[in-house]
Amino acid sequence: MRGLKRNKQNIYYALYEGKRELTDEYGNKTGESEVLYSSPVLVKMSISAAKGNSELDLFGININYTKTIITDDTNCPIKEDSILWIGNSPQKEPHNYVVVQTAKSLNNIAYAVKEVDVS
Repeated sequence: MRGLKRNKQNIYYALYEGKRELTDEYGNKTGESEVLYSSPVLVKMSISAAKGNSELDLFGININYTKTIITDDTNCPIKEDSILWIGNSPQKEPHNYVVVQTAKSLNNIAYAVKEVDVS
């Protein structure tokens, strides 16, 4: 019962790949940088409806998060600097969630995710 298929939903994720320094049209450094992510990947995971009570929170009371995501794939590459598309498509809209914390156990990984507004 760890990962029932009927409880899983489609999620896209992209992994953080670093930063690239921006240059102007003459090749001069501008002092700004651009964050780079991998191409979005589709996975199926169990998503909570909303944040739980602080007494029962998996991640404690100091973490500000909107939902939790659980997977039974203990080799899942999603990390705390990954971005997610939940209920959205990366081909149509920007990401709408970021991973704020992970909790890995023997049989699963739980992710605390926070909703963000990206223009």
